[in-house]
Amino acid sequence: MNEKLRKLEKQIGYKFHDFSLLECAMMHSSYTNEKHMEKYLCNERLEFLGDAVLELVSSEYLFLNEPKVSEGKLTKTRASMVCEPALAFCAREIGLGEYLLLGRGEEATGGRQRESITSDAMEALIGAIYLDGGFTNAKEFVHRFILTDLENKKLFYDSKTILQEIVQAQADEKICYQLVKEEGPDHNKSFFVEVKIGTKVFGIGEGRTKKAAEQKAAYEAILRMKKEK
Repeated sequence: MNEKLRKLEKQIGYKFHDFSLLECAMMHSSYTNEKHMEKYLCNERLEFLGDAVLELVSSEYLFLNEPKVSEGKLTKTRASMVCEPALAFCAREIGLGEYLLLGRGEEATGGRQRESITSDAMEALIGAIYLDGGFTNAKEFVHRFILTDLENKKLFYDSKTILQEIVQAQADEKICYQLVKEEGPDHNKSFFVEVKIGTKVFGIGEGRTKKAAEQKAAYEAILRMKKEK
């Protein structure tokens, strides 16, 4: 596992002085439970810390970059930037799921792709970097891997809402999401959903849940509509 985590260090461009912090950040509670380890050894405490660091860094970013925006709108924007789907999106971009230490049951049921697990691990990683290298290094990580390409990330994790707004502005047609296929065993299933605007299929998405598949289908539909403009 150490070799894999060294690869993660290269991936994120940060080398830990205390390597055990990185191990802890990747240690899900299902792993510590299975190994009969103390609960506090899993990544939940680091996640708690990382969440606070992320909130401060993202708040500062918005405060400095949106000088005329009201407090209410800043709060709403920050919530969307650091919500579970957004963090899971960022985690996928660095392949964080493959580095997690999971219990066998969680592994078998697709835990490496589960948004709740990967988003928590992302926060735990921020907490680990903060403890190991201080606020400046944690802030640099957040800016590099979370506060970048925000427009495209918002387009992805809020795609159903955005698609609805686009269609309502352009035409009075109905959007319909239809499950077209399921693959895999019950404990590790993949769903395939197509989205239709009127009678025409605009996108097909795959996901571990129907909701995730719908989001991806909507994202594909938005990209197609942008190309056809």
